[in-house]
Amino acid sequence: MKILVLGSGAREHALVWKLSQSPAVEEIHCIPGNGGICQQARCASLSLNRFDELIRYVREQGIQLTVVGPEQPLVGGIADAFQAAGLAIFGPNRRAAQLEGSKIFAKQLMARYGIPTAHFASFDSLEAALGYLNQLPDGPVVVKADGLAAGKGSVVCSTLAEARRAVQAMMGERIFQEAGSRVVIEEFMEGEEASLFVLCDGKDYRLLVPAQDFKRALDDDRGKNTGGMGAYAPTPFVTPEVLRAARTRIVEPTLEALQREGIDYRGVLYCGLMLTREGPRVVEFNCRFGDPETQVVLPLLKSDLVDLVMAVVEQRLGATPIALEDAWAVCVVLASGGYPDQYQTGFPIQGLEEVPEDVLVFHAGTRRQEGRLVTAGGRVLSVVARAARLSQAVERAYQAVENIQFQNRHFRRDIARRACRWLENAAGTSRTP
Repeated sequence: MKILVLGSGAREHALVWKLSQSPAVEEIHCIPGNGGICQQARCASLSLNRFDELIRYVREQGIQLTVVGPEQPLVGGIADAFQAAGLAIFGPNRRAAQLEGSKIFAKQLMARYGIPTAHFASFDSLEAALGYLNQLPDGPVVVKADGLAAGKGSVVCSTLAEARRAVQAMMGERIFQEAGSRVVIEEFMEGEEASLFVLCDGKDYRLLVPAQDFKRALDDDRGKNTGGMGAYAPTPFVTPEVLRAARTRIVEPTLEALQREGIDYRGVLYCGLMLTREGPRVVEFNCRFGDPETQVVLPLLKSDLVDLVMAVVEQRLGATPIALEDAWAVCVVLASGGYPDQYQTGFPIQGLEEVPEDVLVFHAGTRRQEGRLVTAGGRVLSVVARAARLSQAVERAYQAVENIQFQNRHFRRDIARRACRWLENAAGTSRTP
């Protein structure tokens, strides 16, 4: 079987790595790929927004399955275009992808069906949004751009003054272009965050291991929001009781709501959760695998990913079992200095050959230049280690990081540290987060 993966990040590299393990796979292609993916897949420089060109490529190459990594093509309707052309594709259609493409759509759906989330108000005018803020007591709130903003459209504001500046930047200055033409202002929720990935075929679902990612650029959750500076899985904060609550209060009601709305959701439903005192509540939904969570979730999947993906596409997930590894995985993202703001690229990457064979290195912002591997983006590499204990996985990941060097290299040094401390404190007790 020939498979095409769409995307160019570490998430797509992880997908290529996992899919290639299936005995059913004859050849893997990736568009556009990166400096690491091109060593494992045939890459082509095509636009992910030109669906007609992608369809032509799939037909010419005899590809039997396309797996979509990033959200933009899904929100743009790539699944609809492929299905209309009679081609198998893994990813939700345009209507279903609205769960990520529009924060307002997702919040209104949750409000209609009683799915727990933050209290919110939505606005399509700057004056109305600022007027609403003027009525609130001073304190933390969250301002979100309605549309896609590369994972950076959610701003946690400590004060109303910060919230006004965020609204002005989104709606007045259009820092996220059309994505910020409408905004959601919602209550600030306290608790641990967690990411839950749900494979859905429109009728049935399967859960992957819950993960926790680290969005801020600096240690101790300081600095600006990024696309993600690291992750680990499973997260101990999602206890069996919390997972049951997430399934019965969020996952199943959401899938039922989509069915009642006449939406056929086939693909990955990413549930971003806040584990509050009242139980798990939805922070956001995404319509695809997360990055960097995919880099720790897929290495803990025992099952053949091709089997699961095809079961979703062919709507037979209910008859397809899933097996998960009883282990831990930790991902540390190596980024270009200055990310997520201005940064330089083109620096040689050294030391990859020194990384132990059982440590995974997924490429993101890399390219081949005159026979050398150089930096080519904000997030450059994801270094992933697995172990029987979380603390061991953390130690092995950071040991591997020290082998890899490039100019202005930046990374967080606290990935999974809080979870390690919690596990140490909770050892031998019945405490829950």
